[in-house]
Amino acid sequence: MFSKSFILSFVGSLLVTFTVCGGTSVLEGVVKDPSGRPVKGADVRIEAKNFSKVVKTDANGRYVCNGLGVATYKATLVISGQVKASIANAKTEAGKPTQLNFKLTGQAAPTKKHTHMVFMRPDIDTHIGGGGSWVEVDDNGNIVNNNGRSNTGANSNVTTVTGTAVQQMKINVKAGSGN
Repeated sequence: MFSKSFILSFVGSLLVTFTVCGGTSVLEGVVKDPSGRPVKGADVRIEAKNFSKVVKTDANGRYVCNGLGVATYKATLVISGQVKASIANAKTEAGKPTQLNFKLTGQAAPTKKHTHMVFMRPDIDTHIGGGGSWVEVDDNGNIVNNNGRSNTGANSNVTTVTGTAVQQMKINVKAGSGN
């Protein structure tokens, strides 16, 4: 009846028609530093469900991400590998560019303290019945949270020694009754 090339041409024209009817959109904007100067070479990450694309800013701090579907996007500004700002729920419209500008401020965002879980072995390592516990420490090795238990004080066997006192420290070990 119909040739394969005719059917393929017809299906192709339908796809183009539906794509044009659905419309494409554009996200664009400018990235400026705290003094108002454009930021060159910054990454702007455009994300939506099942979609992610990174575009770079030009010498004027301008970025353009075109050919997007009409949807809701999240734009994240990344400079030198660090996330500097993010704009969520940016809705695009067919045939009309959506403007998302980033103006950095001189204020630094509060830095999140990093903590790590460390296993503290018991004083007497008998391997009978386990022993020891996990404690949360900061980047300097200071205990920051021990599930509400005190880490130092009258009911603790923990003594904190720093500086030259470590070199001058004398440890006394007494033979006990086995308790």
